[in-house]
Amino acid sequence: MTSDLQPRYPVALYYDGACRLCAGEMRNLMTRNTEGKLRFTDCSPADFSAGPAPRAELMRQMHAQDADGTVFTGVAALRVAYDAVGLGAMSGLLGLPVIAPLAARAYPVLARHRYLLPRWLIAPVFEHVLQRAARRAARRATACTSGACDRTTGHRDAA
Repeated sequence: MTSDLQPRYPVALYYDGACRLCAGEMRNLMTRNTEGKLRFTDCSPADFSAGPAPRAELMRQMHAQDADGTVFTGVAALRVAYDAVGLGAMSGLLGLPVIAPLAARAYPVLARHRYLLPRWLIAPVFEHVLQRAARRAARRATACTSGACDRTTGHRDAA
């Protein structure tokens, strides 16, 4: 399942790096960004002045700007990011007629209260996701389509 959003890559993501939830999700996306479709920009420094909107707006909700200059915000920005890294099912789920209105209502509330979320709640979720992504990457690196593999480099033996 993929989303109905059609960004032109690369897509720049603007996020609050001082937020544990935001930073955790960006680390997850960075790990999966193997095709380089996403560019990550932390807009939390007080002197930040770049981006497609004023810093206050960038800090209020996640923004994504594609290569054509189209700006996506909130849930739409997340969906664009998920599609870019191969998580089309997650993006599609957020776009379902039953889920989309709920996500659209929940996102601003979660974003507004994101600093209140405790580390003990956020850390295990992202640590588990990152460990799983690392294991998948390791398996892909050692997999071969035929013949023998060099498990230290993931490259096929020349023999």
